[in-house]
Amino acid sequence: MLVTLGAGLALLTLASAGSAPSALAAPAAWLPGAGGLYGGVGGVGGVPQGQVLPGAAGSQAPAVARLPVPSQAPALPPLRSLLQADLLAVAPTTLPSSIAAAVQRLHGVVAAQPLDAARLQVDGKLTAMLGVNPAAFRAFAARPTAESLGLWQNVAAGGVAVSYTMGKLDRLPAGRPVLVTGRRAEELPVAGLGTVGIGGVDAVVSDGVARSLGIPAGNAIVISAPQADLTTLMKQIEKLLPRSAAIAPLVAQSASSGVPESASTAGVGSADGPGLTTAQVDAFLEAAESRLGMPYVWGGDGPDVFDCSGLVQWSLAQAGVAMPRVAAEQALTGPEVPLSRLEPGDLLFYHTDPTAPGYISHVAIYLGDGEMIQAPEPGLDVEIVPAAFGSEFAGAVAVYPKVAAAVAADPAG
Repeated sequence: MLVTLGAGLALLTLASAGSAPSALAAPAAWLPGAGGLYGGVGGVGGVPQGQVLPGAAGSQAPAVARLPVPSQAPALPPLRSLLQADLLAVAPTTLPSSIAAAVQRLHGVVAAQPLDAARLQVDGKLTAMLGVNPAAFRAFAARPTAESLGLWQNVAAGGVAVSYTMGKLDRLPAGRPVLVTGRRAEELPVAGLGTVGIGGVDAVVSDGVARSLGIPAGNAIVISAPQADLTTLMKQIEKLLPRSAAIAPLVAQSASSGVPESASTAGVGSADGPGLTTAQVDAFLEAAESRLGMPYVWGGDGPDVFDCSGLVQWSLAQAGVAMPRVAAEQALTGPEVPLSRLEPGDLLFYHTDPTAPGYISHVAIYLGDGEMIQAPEPGLDVEIVPAAFGSEFAGAVAVYPKVAAAVAADPAG
């Protein structure tokens, strides 16, 4: 089964939500547009690079386990420079290596790195996972994670790196064995907690481990082209891809240049409106407030359990508004709103992941009168609290339904 990844891409699902044996017995099927990723706050990828709101929190090195390194594990070369992850192409089966080579030759492309990509169970929850060559891929990560040699050595040695937020909210400490279920089930040590650079991805393993789990070899390509016009480049790449593949941007760009803009303002103007109607706002807030007291669960999208972006998506759906699943994508659904013009129904975004300070890792709903409603964290319930505008506040967005529907759409569907 395929489900959407970040900006509408789809990933092959190798594990069902059932037990490990039933998940292994279930055949994979191609199902474009089957819904969003877990988390809304998670992401070894997190917010697509270049799509950040102001006010990022300070950085912090990832938590890294002390795992035994097999003698045959390859030594990792020094990190020389970082690469911006601009585009991601994904297919349900292996892409010919000639495609990545052809993409690499296109004007403006700095790097085109093949990956393995699918969604499978990690600790019992469906999770978007990448299989990578750690030496080649780490340059695409957010700086604190890219610079963590120990984390990438652990991945090369057979561990699974999970996003900082997934590790914290799903209580997966570094070094703990965790059950990962794809075509087969394996216990893998948690290599560390760190965020990389592809929205919605919450786990990374080596390509060797990915193959043993049944993820198709080389069914995805991450592309760095920071100075290219991405719309033009995507059209060129689409001609190289099979019809079953899809490609989507991981950054937002100004319409007048190739420079990435902030998540909430890129390309959104009055022509993309109108915003929510009064009736939609009323229905949205009524739905959200009807969930008061219901528990936070990582990956919860209603109707009885929620994570932060799950509450936003479910509540807006009750108002007839389609929203993407991931908080980083929800930040793309309208123009940024200054605090002096906040209105009930606007979304409030926060940076809380120190391994990727520009990553939008939490979303709440502004109710008016200085209050917001949120699904906060494990152990707490959906609650109304004073709206927070401290150092972790990233910005506010007014939802435009037409823009939200476009961001939520699956280009492969």
